[in-house]
Amino acid sequence: MKKTFLCSLVVLSLLACKKETNENIIAVNYPTTKKVDTVTNYFGTDVQDPYRWLEDDMSDETAAWVKEQNGVTYGYLENIPYRAQLKERLQKLLNYEKITAPFKEGNYTYFYKNDGLQNHYVVYRRQGDGEAEVFLDPNTFSEDATTSLAGLSFSDSGKLAAYSISEGGSDWRKVIIIDAETREQVEDTLVDVKFSGISWRGDEGFYYSSYDKPKGSELSAKTDQHKLYYHKLGTSQKDDKLVFGGTDAEKHRYIGGYTTDDNKYLVITASVSTSGNKLFIKDLSDPNSKIVPVIDNVDSDSYVIENVGSKLYIVTNLDAPNQKIVTVDAANPGPDNWKDFIAETENVLSPSTGGGYFFAEYMVDAVSKVLQYDYDGNLIREVTLPGIGSAGGFGGKKDQAELYFSFTNYKTPGTTYKYNVETGTYDPYWKPDIDFNPEDYESKQVFYESKDGTRVPMIITHKKGLKMDGKNPTILYGYGGFNISLTPAFSTTNAVWLEQGGIYAVPNLRGGGEYGKKWHIAGTKLQKQNVFDDFIAAAEYLIQSNYTSPEYLAIRGGSNGGLLVGATMTQRPDLMKVALPAVGVMDMLRYHTFTAGAGWAYDYGTADDDKEMFEYLKGYSPVHNIKEGTMYPATLVTTGDHDDRVVPAHSFKFAAELQEKQDGNNPTLIRIETGAGHGAGTSTTKTIDQFADIFGFTLFNMGYKELPNKAVLKEFKE
Repeated sequence: MKKTFLCSLVVLSLLACKKETNENIIAVNYPTTKKVDTVTNYFGTDVQDPYRWLEDDMSDETAAWVKEQNGVTYGYLENIPYRAQLKERLQKLLNYEKITAPFKEGNYTYFYKNDGLQNHYVVYRRQGDGEAEVFLDPNTFSEDATTSLAGLSFSDSGKLAAYSISEGGSDWRKVIIIDAETREQVEDTLVDVKFSGISWRGDEGFYYSSYDKPKGSELSAKTDQHKLYYHKLGTSQKDDKLVFGGTDAEKHRYIGGYTTDDNKYLVITASVSTSGNKLFIKDLSDPNSKIVPVIDNVDSDSYVIENVGSKLYIVTNLDAPNQKIVTVDAANPGPDNWKDFIAETENVLSPSTGGGYFFAEYMVDAVSKVLQYDYDGNLIREVTLPGIGSAGGFGGKKDQAELYFSFTNYKTPGTTYKYNVETGTYDPYWKPDIDFNPEDYESKQVFYESKDGTRVPMIITHKKGLKMDGKNPTILYGYGGFNISLTPAFSTTNAVWLEQGGIYAVPNLRGGGEYGKKWHIAGTKLQKQNVFDDFIAAAEYLIQSNYTSPEYLAIRGGSNGGLLVGATMTQRPDLMKVALPAVGVMDMLRYHTFTAGAGWAYDYGTADDDKEMFEYLKGYSPVHNIKEGTMYPATLVTTGDHDDRVVPAHSFKFAAELQEKQDGNNPTLIRIETGAGHGAGTSTTKTIDQFADIFGFTLFNMGYKELPNKAVLKEFKE
């Protein structure tokens, strides 16, 4: 069905920007999206799928649809009066020098640096106290900045390096091997590498993982059998040795392999989904050694973090939902022989090693706490952090006397510190010089009750002195899945939102990892509705506490968070004015048929499991729960045409359903970034354009005729 919303065009009058009845309406003439008679039967129930043809990313018809939709979307966005101002401010704030912590390889010290608005960070190096020189510049990889650096790994001596590149944002990588001294390529490029690290064995070669290239579209066809290979330098990729995987009897969707620092062991992890893995080791000092199982089931998550000779240090959540570290001898590595090294606590553990110590980072209500231990398990000290927020780093080689860590929160730009491992003292190594004063803002943690009484934390950030009158533009951001934790971190793009008097609120929903495995499990499969209930309760808390109101509330999330937004807006369309689902999983009945999607079944279950699971998924699947004649919030769906993780067909079908069934004048648009994928490696230019559109669309549909805080822009122009 073709719909046209013919209303008054934008009135570009510079009236006071107070929010009244929203007259900010642009005429939208949606393209016609054809419907086909496609039906799938699940356990005796027929399910219509009229837009399945949009799943074919290789068809001219789909390409034409994308072009038409982008034409409508950009035609709308170009009529937002302050879109250019937002873009200017984003450029201003992002235009500062950014430097990462240094790391030593061979005779050189390396670091990443961005001068300001470069599309990609450049890798520099220096020898001793010499001048820094460019080692790798990803900005030269392609003219349009759509090719990015996806990984960099050095051989043990530091004389060789292998780096991977992503083209157009795809998860498929190419690996290029160079002489680190001359920076010249030393052999043919490896191709078709996916979901892989690069782990060197001395200077002789390295381990990597990939799938067989699928038949049909490499961006959407199912990839179901991961394999671990060893590439020996000087040989062709076709001769690479298959180390693990590739047997029909035992399929693993994700396989990783890495060597211990002393090259004594190869560690292999094998998973059938995104949670739980088998763990194996192989003694590389013995050419005839076999691959030995440490854990031969996928009921827990475990990996080797360190070794001293044959003594292995293993991080695990086996019988420890919040994780612990155990030790065991490699000769008998099974769980029956494990001894606690750092025992489980009530808080979730995320450890690292460096400088001859272990650093145990804990999440205490999503905020960092760091303890330092020696190799005998003795507590050396608690690291006194610069404030309340997120710390990261504390990793490095065993002989380093100094390590680096970063610290940030929602209002404080990330600063890197140099840490003395013996004294526990540290000094700033790099602090951003950014046109933003964190002292003008406050960030506080609150707790609210979800539908079933569960206590959920949320951090709310805004300008100091903001009047709580229910009229503050607010973005509620969430994720809630895959054991991923949302910890406080500064975002330059979000700073622009805060400057405009916006509130930014982030709840730690079930399904995440903030409170360990139990918190994760409580938001999976037949308990997934808990995640949506937590998010809905967060919105209700903000409204009831007078931070905002439904006319000023936007909800936002990406990937699994895009599913969160899609489910929330279809269940409670009355609760928000704007919905911003990004690269979302929107078709819960078919997600597992694309690329590596079947690996997400641990969190979601699949429609093929049984009738109960099918009915549960259909009950919240965003594509299947859009109802004719319902007024949904103003919606800007965003995706990338090269997203081969959550294929863009999810967003295409969701947008088509919304455009057909939306009632009222709220726009339903889809912004499809060309030459972009799931998000990693996105250029600075694309990031600026995207957030100018997202913030502009949000404020415009909240009724603002001009920006709430013009002073920031005025100061910039002066």
